[in-house]
Amino acid sequence: MLFRSLRDFRRPLIGWTVGISVFVTLYLTIYANIKLAPDVYSQAAMAKFPGPLKDLMGGLQDLTSGYGYLQTVVYQLFVPAFSTACATIMANKAIAQPEEAGTLELVVTLPVDRKRLILDRFAALVIALAGLNAVTFLIAFGVERAAGADVPFDRMLAGQTGVFLLALFFGSVALTVGAATGRKNVASTVVGAWAVLGYMVVTIGRGVSAISWLKWVSPFHYYSEGRPIYQGFPVGDYLVLAGATAVLVLTAVLAFERRDVGV
Repeated sequence: MLFRSLRDFRRPLIGWTVGISVFVTLYLTIYANIKLAPDVYSQAAMAKFPGPLKDLMGGLQDLTSGYGYLQTVVYQLFVPAFSTACATIMANKAIAQPEEAGTLELVVTLPVDRKRLILDRFAALVIALAGLNAVTFLIAFGVERAAGADVPFDRMLAGQTGVFLLALFFGSVALTVGAATGRKNVASTVVGAWAVLGYMVVTIGRGVSAISWLKWVSPFHYYSEGRPIYQGFPVGDYLVLAGATAVLVLTAVLAFERRDVGV
């Protein structure tokens, strides 16, 4: 089931890996120009992203430094969002999409128990996302060096590890909802709502006392609060993401074992 799942994932995996790699290459290449005229580009960014939009992009206070540009352009919003979308699509292909297509009923009649099926599909998701993030990381590191951003290897690795853990968490959300409901639209909606609201809570909602406490249930809090590009691995926060993912996978196993598939 592991290799079958990897084959099922290959199209979205290849497509998103190429797309993210092109995005990272294009936008990190621009930094070479920013480095030559930091004052001009800093003022332009402040004018282009006023108020809440500036908060959504991480504040933009340090856009002209290598650390700030990499954090804002690559690791603040876009690459985590793209990786999460890829993880959600692949997770839906694991359970919910085959069930809606009527092919999962045949799979569960094979001499493989449901627990093994979920764990194999999750393992395939881990491998696929690891591959996507490895390629993205190597390209980002090479391009940022060529552009003169000069962010150390370990800081970039810390940021990319956070992207991997965040995407794996949301992929596990989709897998769990799919295992519990058998509906990919439901799984995608849950992931989308949690991701969008969670991101808004830790950005534009940071200074709003009525909702700021919700950061503790936002995966983005554990992804970005430790500022990995600036400070290295936030081990505690990353362990929270990994632990939450493990709980979700256990929930997926329990939900799928107790449900009538295809009914």
